[in-house]
Amino acid sequence: MKKFCWVLLIIFLILAVGAGFYIYKKQFIIDKISECHFATNFDECVAKDCAVLESYPRQCRTTDGKIFIEDIGNELEKTDLIRVSQPRPNDLIQSPLAIKGEAQGYWFFEASFPVILIDANGNEVGFGITEALSDWMTEDFVPFEVEIEFEKPATSKGNLILEKDNPSGLPENDDSLRIPVRFE
Repeated sequence: MKKFCWVLLIIFLILAVGAGFYIYKKQFIIDKISECHFATNFDECVAKDCAVLESYPRQCRTTDGKIFIEDIGNELEKTDLIRVSQPRPNDLIQSPLAIKGEAQGYWFFEASFPVILIDANGNEVGFGITEALSDWMTEDFVPFEVEIEFEKPATSKGNLILEKDNPSGLPENDDSLRIPVRFE
């Protein structure tokens, strides 16, 4: 009889622990769903641990079906003209910032083009002039690099802008690549 009581007690404890775990897990999922439901942008959606699709750009989906797309600037639109290998969109950056990539020869003028770093308020925080690492008088891609120094701005985000050099000054010849960055 004593043995039977111990067996019942152990079964009861196992069921109680299992039920407690089930209730805890269910509440955790409900809390996560309700948090995820109220995201209003991509960063909030990721911070609330919503479902992130590993596409490019990444997409975050809330429990009520809203989809927020990561801002990668205009990289996909400019990939046939200019490509940046460092920094990548939304990288955490610090000074000095090394910028590397390749651009078609006509993006340069006299083997260079300007690079501007701005904060989220549009204030310029850094500036540099790239240097072509090979002959720039071509329609092929030409490697470039530049290093710019800057003071950490008050905002946590900003944009790196690589401008096509436009000695003519004509607006129809303007072009730029915008890469969103985060300040360390």
